[in-house]
Amino acid sequence: MTILVAGGAGYIGSHTVKELVKGGFDVLVVDNFSSGRRELIGTVPSVKADLLDREALRRLFRERGIGAVLHFASLIQVGESFADPRKYYTHNLTTSLNLFDAMLEAGTKALIFSSTAAVYGEPLQTPIPEGHPTRPANPYGRAKLMVEDILRDYERAHGLRAISLRYFNAAGAAVDGGTGECHDPETHLVPNILLGLLGKRPPLRVFGGDFPTPDGTAVRDYIHVTDLADAHVLALKSLLAGAPGDVINLGTEAGHSVLEVIRMAEKVTGRPIHYDIGPRRQGDVAVLLASKEKAEHVLGWKPRLSALETIVETAWNWHRKDV
Repeated sequence: MTILVAGGAGYIGSHTVKELVKGGFDVLVVDNFSSGRRELIGTVPSVKADLLDREALRRLFRERGIGAVLHFASLIQVGESFADPRKYYTHNLTTSLNLFDAMLEAGTKALIFSSTAAVYGEPLQTPIPEGHPTRPANPYGRAKLMVEDILRDYERAHGLRAISLRYFNAAGAAVDGGTGECHDPETHLVPNILLGLLGKRPPLRVFGGDFPTPDGTAVRDYIHVTDLADAHVLALKSLLAGAPGDVINLGTEAGHSVLEVIRMAEKVTGRPIHYDIGPRRQGDVAVLLASKEKAEHVLGWKPRLSALETIVETAWNWHRKDV
């Protein structure tokens, strides 16, 4: 059985590929390499194809005995999704439908879907449980929620079982330094702090200093990318053992403000970090924390590397490698 990883050359996808290979799975990556990087997957077999190309997908499933799919391929910039919603509905929704149809034609009925905490919108309680109302505040989150709804319908009608994993803030890099975060443009806090220290980005701009939080900056649930990858492997094993479809949060229940992350980066690097505080971004909320109870109970998952210091240390080791 081959496990197909769509978007497997991206940040979270490549870390998950690494953990799948460690677990003994036969892995094939499909990626259009528009943002993914081949070097992140090493010698793992890959096919360059776009999920908008329905015939390429059909051919891929015909030629390989694909037993399950992990679907990471998507656009991820919230701000861009406001500016160009059509792009996000095309590349995050239409591509998913193409992939699911190719799976059904081939009889492949196990899927792990990369979803997001953005499906919740403004939280009514924290930590957020999976049963929290879903009211996404941006087109990125709405497209992801639409895919989750489609998967529920496809399971009922076609038997396609999917576990949708709702991420909070992925961060950090592999402990061995072999894989890490390299988006272009980079919009995430931890790499922008560190790349600024290395002279690869302008000085840091903090978006919002007037949130109703202890220090006025937004609080987020940061989870180490390898912990996320471990959860994907556990979810896959659960599906292959016959588990039904589900939605599961991936987070730690521990929040850190933007200023706390900055202070930790100063501690890890031994360098002062210069920043200014600008206005909030559209759609940003004050506090976003995940309940981890269901992930622990259903998957037996426990984050091992998600202490903030570990996240920043591994990211710093990754970003300064080529300096």
